[in-house]
Formats: sequence, C-alpha cells, structure tokens
Amino acid sequence: MIIGQIKDGIVLDHITAGRGMEIYNILGLGELDCTVAMIKNADSVKKGKKDIIKIGQVIDLDFDVLGYIDPGITVNIIRDGALAKREHLSLPERVTGIIRCKNPRCITSTEQELVQEFRLTDRAKKIYRCIYCESEAPRGEGGE
Repeated sequence: MIIGQIKDGIVLDHITAGRGMEIYNILGLGELDCTVAMIKNADSVKKGKKDIIKIGQVIDLDFDVLGYIDPGITVNIIRDGALAKREHLSLPERVTGIIRCKNPRCITSTEQELVQEFRLTDRAKKIYRCIYCESEAPRGEGGE
C-alpha cells in the first residue's frame, strides 16, 4: 500500500493500534477540506502494531488532548515536503475541558460555567484528579 508524501501537513505517528479512529473523531478530521489518510495496524519495530494519521494541511492541534488520549504519539510537522518539527507527547500535567467530573457533589455539577480541570496525580498509573473535589477521573480515559 502506498500513501503519498505530504508537502505541508501533519503526521500523527506511533498511535496505539486501534485508537486512530478515536483520535480522528475527537479532532474532527472528517470535517477538514483536505486529504486525511488513516493507516491502521501498520507494522512498528517498537510497538508491534500502530496507527498513523496523515493530514494534508497544517492545523492547530491541542497537544494536551492528544497526550491525554495517547501519550506515546509523535507529532511530525511537514513543511515543503520536509520534517520541520517533531513533538514527542507525554501525559500533560493538567487537562482542561476534556474530562467531566463524575462527583455529584463537585462544584462543577452546580456551577456549569466552571471549566472542568484535572491534574495528574500519579504518572505511573495515569491517574488524574479534579482540582475542585479531588475525585479521580473515570477509568478508560488517558490512554487506557
């Protein structure tokens, strides 16, 4: 299979196999008016299998969202057919507007205008806690 080279755009590489469509949907890539290529289960020396997303234009990406969803992602910015910048993502210290607090007593439940914000409390276990009530973020998020 041959996927063409990008002149100006972004390559999201080292996505955990099977998470590519989730990232595609969260970033709203289906609404872009450019070429977007999704490669699932590509062979990877480091991970065995991986997903890759190629975007045919440079767009603004929230690296915190990407790092929270899948902290192993590499973001490659391509300009004039060459690698201009490479970012290796990791779990962000804080995430805002990504997770909703499940604690019914949390102030964010009654004060809807408050921004949902969580801080990383255990990097090894990928645990985030609400900054208002200290409730743990629901499992299944943050690359799990």
